[in-house]
Amino acid sequence: MDRPLTSLKGWYIDLEKREARPGELPDDVSRAFLGGRGIGSWFLGACPTADPLAHDAPLVFATGQLTGSRIPASGRTAISAFSPLTNTICSCSVGGRLAIEMRKAGADFIHITGRAETELVMTIDNSGVTFEEAHLAADLPLSEVFASLARQGGSTAAIGPGAKAGCRYASIMVDGTYASGRGGLGLVMASRNLRALNVMGTSRLTSVDRAGEEAARTDIIRLFDASPAIMGRSGLKNFGTATLVDLMASRRMMPTANFRRTYFEGYRAFSAPTLARHGRVTHHACHGCPIACKKRTDTSLPEFETLSHFGALNENNDLASIIEANRLCNEAGIDTITAASTIACLAEIRQTRYTGAALVEKVKEIVTGKGDGELLRLGSALMARELGVPELSMSVKSLELPAYDPRGAYGMALAYGTSTRGACHLRAYPIAHEILRKPVATDRFSFSGKARIIKIAEDLNSVVDSIGACKFAFLGASLEEYAKGFSAVTGLELDTQDLLRIGDTISSLERHINTLRGFTRADDMLPQRFYTEAGTNGPGIEIPPIDRAAFEEALDRYYRIRGCNPDGTLTEIRTRGIALCATR
Repeated sequence: MDRPLTSLKGWYIDLEKREARPGELPDDVSRAFLGGRGIGSWFLGACPTADPLAHDAPLVFATGQLTGSRIPASGRTAISAFSPLTNTICSCSVGGRLAIEMRKAGADFIHITGRAETELVMTIDNSGVTFEEAHLAADLPLSEVFASLARQGGSTAAIGPGAKAGCRYASIMVDGTYASGRGGLGLVMASRNLRALNVMGTSRLTSVDRAGEEAARTDIIRLFDASPAIMGRSGLKNFGTATLVDLMASRRMMPTANFRRTYFEGYRAFSAPTLARHGRVTHHACHGCPIACKKRTDTSLPEFETLSHFGALNENNDLASIIEANRLCNEAGIDTITAASTIACLAEIRQTRYTGAALVEKVKEIVTGKGDGELLRLGSALMARELGVPELSMSVKSLELPAYDPRGAYGMALAYGTSTRGACHLRAYPIAHEILRKPVATDRFSFSGKARIIKIAEDLNSVVDSIGACKFAFLGASLEEYAKGFSAVTGLELDTQDLLRIGDTISSLERHINTLRGFTRADDMLPQRFYTEAGTNGPGIEIPPIDRAAFEEALDRYYRIRGCNPDGTLTEIRTRGIALCATR
């Protein structure tokens, strides 16, 4: 059966009652929030102060309106909830086949509340929703969970031993290797007693304007092919995200020794060329993506953040231990960035190093709860507070910084602070212009113009996460091409500026929700280390501490542009406008 892409329908699931009610979003809500992350934030706005693990706080899976079209790199799912790690509003964009199977099954969103009496596996297909008891051991590795739940042509989202054991940064894993990693949404799913979600659909998806869709697709593919960052010799197509290892090392912004330094001499042990020699590497892609950035040998190879944090951040140049640490995290379903950061934090507290086999042992302790496992499962912020040294957690809003040292890119520094889910490079990704020089190069050691750039980038990425697209696509194409594709697919005449205004609504709503949850300007600041300690200088490169006064001035400018008061809260006018959109 053909199904127009503009029809946003889904399921409201009550796990306690094992009830599934079909629903359809009003047209004005679909237009105001698009889908994906936007719809997830809209749902969470209905209960802005709920406890992350309260059974009436929703866990939302949502696709974008481009998913299932011929527009490239548009097959991602947004998973949204309140974070048990940070207490912020949180959403994660995840690849795999989940989005396309949801769309084909007629489920653009899945809104889950309640807690099942016994652990369940939930299946959604064209005929509806079914529940069955899981009968899976709590410590069963995720590879075995996925093998036992495999459905022909379908997609599975599941949680592993990490979530079952209460790890605050447990992931929801999709199709074996795709991680909805940050913020601990796996623990939210575990709190509902939902072990896995299977989705399979058979509907054929249609576009309103096939000729316009094909024109947009052709333009986007042409721009991909012309982009060195995507299709170049050292681009994502050939090397995956590991290509960033050499780049960050050369720019002296590779977080090392829990961010005490910004250069690791042993980085070549886990660089992209070294990884490429690690057995026969195969390329894997999300649905409808020509980039195929995920790399595998006999196991999934680590992404850049994982390589850098289990490597440089822990002063570890043993590639085998990095790959094994990554495998253990994937099998347990825990976020590699927070796991590696928490281990590095503990190493600094104890004035020691965990490298090689010792690093792998620490990851095993997280999985099993033995040794320091219970402590490490808290994440670095809560762990450091419990040990009396909160300043040694390199986090913002309790979310650990990823593998770009902010002293080497001031736009990144500001973006870490303003991100609504805590320290995150994906809410704005200023690395694109500060390091990759796309679309326009900016001075990485200056805050000049960065407040406006970050605000626009946040709005852009809110749109990207809401239409189901991949951020890597925007290293080649722009929102202009995707706006044309969106209009052709949906029939909604929205241009670039229309979409950015929607992105502004989504970003501002998320900030307002965080305010209602108790977050203030103080939570937009970086750890003190970055204002007082220099990085590691190199040939022709000096990495000074960030000038705190300059950072605060940039933050003031950002607040004015975003429509906030000096304390970071939305102005009364902006609050009324956001409330009007959110209550449609």
